[in-house]
Amino acid sequence: MSSLVDRLVSYAEYHRDKRNIATHFVGIPMILVGTQATLAKIGIGPLNLSVGATALATRYYQKLDPTYGKVMGVVLGTTAALGTAIAALPLPLWAGAAGGLFVGGWALQFVGHYFEGRKPAFLDDIKGLLDGPLFLVAETAFALGLSKELKAEVEARLGTQSFVEPTLQAV
Repeated sequence: MSSLVDRLVSYAEYHRDKRNIATHFVGIPMILVGTQATLAKIGIGPLNLSVGATALATRYYQKLDPTYGKVMGVVLGTTAALGTAIAALPLPLWAGAAGGLFVGGWALQFVGHYFEGRKPAFLDDIKGLLDGPLFLVAETAFALGLSKELKAEVEARLGTQSFVEPTLQAV
């Protein structure tokens, strides 16, 4: 299995443009909630596919890194709760909200990659779909001055200084 550094470096290589990263800070959460709202329709109440997918993804993140795995569990638990709440709406409202979030989120991703001039990471490695939310959590941690050793390791592998600060200054 790849390491946390491997996954972050792989994803960061496709995300260097500050505008692209900014679109991801909006689009990825939209996609997560839209997906969770769709998955939450399969099951009964809090026992639904959204919860199962959250558990599996959290396990993946915990294998990469226990601390980041816990944070990702909270993030995904939150999106699963939001998705489950949306799934409880009447069918037209659920469909509009889930579909709008999912499609709108992806539209933002592709606008960002237009700025980047490079295709999305998941087209070369399907794990890129799981790496997006992790990348946002790591960028946030780095911007807050946390995970300094991880940040240094990622930057050393990228051959550049920070991939975070220029983004946050521009947003």
